[in-house]
Amino acid sequence: MLNVGLTGGIASGKSTVAMMFREKGAYVIDFDELAHCVEEPGSPVWKAIVEYFGEGILNEDGTINRANLGAIVFANREKLSRLNSIVHPAVFDEWKRRMEMIRKEDPHAIVISDIPLLVEVGMHPSMDVVILVYLSQEDQIQRLTERSGFSREEALERLSSQMPINDKIPYADVVIDNGGSTENTRLIVDDVWEKLKNWEGSR
Repeated sequence: MLNVGLTGGIASGKSTVAMMFREKGAYVIDFDELAHCVEEPGSPVWKAIVEYFGEGILNEDGTINRANLGAIVFANREKLSRLNSIVHPAVFDEWKRRMEMIRKEDPHAIVISDIPLLVEVGMHPSMDVVILVYLSQEDQIQRLTERSGFSREEALERLSSQMPINDKIPYADVVIDNGGSTENTRLIVDDVWEKLKNWEGSR
């Protein structure tokens, strides 16, 4: 089994690239989806988040309002760190569980784990291959303002919570430049997929 870490920056297009790999036959584990899973109402993670941040972050149905919570933590590094300390261990445990399930089902699987903070949390050494989806900071800001309606200041605030994308390049085995057209990105993914198959075959 080939363990591939896919990372990038906010609005760099990781989800689009992950979808392209899934279409090729990769197993994809989305860490944002894992976070949703472990934050289900009533779960230990949900209880710890509500205890720390208060019930004001909840929707009427008891689910966590991620927009409201995001507005709080991205404006306060201490609170962001506290949130991460609550969520990350449970997410990693769920990731390990899913990885083992895939290993049993398909020992020759190529698994793409979409992990926004792959480098920041020090998970990159545990990966066989690290793929960086690259987009310039200015393009990230533009996409955030267009996609999410953020002001430029709000977009910069989000970006400042992560390592600058240029600083992640040295950690990557493969860099996918997502600054062009969707078709151009797809062609790059096609090429990378063939390399991953050979990578897996050489193990």
